[in-house]
Amino acid sequence: MKQQRHHAVRELLVRTTVASQDELRAKLAERGFKVTQATLSRDIRELRLWKGPSGYALPDEEKNDESSLPGINEVLRSFGLEARLALNLLVVVTATGSAQTVAAGIDYEEWPEVVGTIAGDDTVLVICPDEEKARQLKARIDDFIG
Repeated sequence: MKQQRHHAVRELLVRTTVASQDELRAKLAERGFKVTQATLSRDIRELRLWKGPSGYALPDEEKNDESSLPGINEVLRSFGLEARLALNLLVVVTATGSAQTVAAGIDYEEWPEVVGTIAGDDTVLVICPDEEKARQLKARIDDFIG
């Protein structure tokens, strides 16, 4: 079922623009795939989808394009506004609607300072194992944001 759902997501993104997770979930439901937000978020991560100005897109290698996905430095430079430290937690403020993109970029890096991320609309909560790792990560993210 998961492979069929992933195939349906790829097919949708090749044929149409999908601006949000809710829209993607509705389009999948029309095709007979009833998914929760958590399942859809996992699918987006597993398919390495990214969200640009016009909506969700497939990784460039799946589009047979020569270019590659933007790196974390480009994602943070484009969408990151500020990083705030709170003990072992880091709050990354992003441009409106960009938190999912930033969180996915941080998750893909698999940095040892990151236990996990939670994204809202314009804020990413990054959970670090301790305060020192959070300070190290803040310094790294501050460098990327500029």
